[in-house]
Amino acid sequence: MGTSRTNPQAARRAPRAAAPASPWAQAPAREAQREAKRNAVLSTAAQMFTERGFHATSLDDIAARLHVSKPTLYYYVKNKDEILLECVKKGLHMTLDGIEASRAAGGNAVDQLRACMLVYADIVTQPFGMCLIRIGDEEVPEPSRTELRRMKSEIDLAFRRLVAQGVQEGSLSACDPKMTAFVIAGALSWIGRWYQPEGEYSAAQVAEQCIATLMHGVLGAPAAPAKRSKKRAASD
Repeated sequence: MGTSRTNPQAARRAPRAAAPASPWAQAPAREAQREAKRNAVLSTAAQMFTERGFHATSLDDIAARLHVSKPTLYYYVKNKDEILLECVKKGLHMTLDGIEASRAAGGNAVDQLRACMLVYADIVTQPFGMCLIRIGDEEVPEPSRTELRRMKSEIDLAFRRLVAQGVQEGSLSACDPKMTAFVIAGALSWIGRWYQPEGEYSAAQVAEQCIATLMHGVLGAPAAPAKRSKKRAASD
């Protein structure tokens, strides 16, 4: 009675069954999903902080708007203080990165100053920028408060340097760069307090009009004196 033998080569040629797909995403995909959800938490919180104020907004409120449970939030943030800190940091980093990109684009001091002003005005109409403007530094615990103030001072110094450069080039009127930078940043920052997305003007229109006023002032050119006729001048 013969015995059947398995051909080793045939066994090697036999196709293997495909492994079932893993229901768990790979590490990069999981991290991307987590970061997207964390950003959603921060963006929603920033919007609510500007609408209601920091102290009047609870984690329960944020969770309710996101349609998740409060414990779910703790997977992405430690507490409300951390949320506020991250929101303000995002607003500052967006501003500093935008200003640096505007300056790197080149042009004379006035071109760079106007580009930086456009960046600043645009960001303060967005949730993180509004949170940066509307929430005071005193709301952020130390040592983060000192770090945030340092970053804010970088924005001020960027405007000062551009104003000073413009004065040196002769493209801006002689002025005190420090005071002028305070006026520019103060005026543009205030947009973040009164701007309403559903209002009469778009964010771009608000930015353009405010910057035009800051760059050109509100006084019109003086009217030219009326020319007197020769006959009237002779009779005087």
